Amino acid sequence: QVQLVESGGGLVQPGGSLRLSCAASGSIFRINDMGWYRQAPGNQRELVASITRGGIVHYADSVRYRVTISRDNARNTVWLQMNSLRPEDTALYYCHAEIAAAWNARALEHWGQGTLVTVSS
Repeated sequence: QVQLVESGGGLVQPGGSLRLSCAASGSIFRINDMGWYRQAPGNQRELVASITRGGIVHYADSVRYRVTISRDNARNTVWLQMNSLRPEDTALYYCHAEIAAAWNARALEHWGQGTLVTVSS
């Protein structure tokens, strides 16, 4: 069993910053890609940022230059530093990871429960 536990969401004023954390635990042999998605009311879930095990990153155009994704493979943890937040960044943010439970197991997708980010004055 694998769990992804997010933290760090909250209410912040426009222009402010937040740092989201996601720690994976349980039956983990290897974690491939990790990332953050978000879903605002009435919208589809969208990719915010992703990072490979080797550290190659990808950002959505809407957040590029305002967010930084990072990870610690030894701690099975990924972070999302968000700066210059805007009201349109308000959403439920989900952690995502591709996790193999054993050396010969296929990596499966796992999701966190979501952490709410609200940007409002």
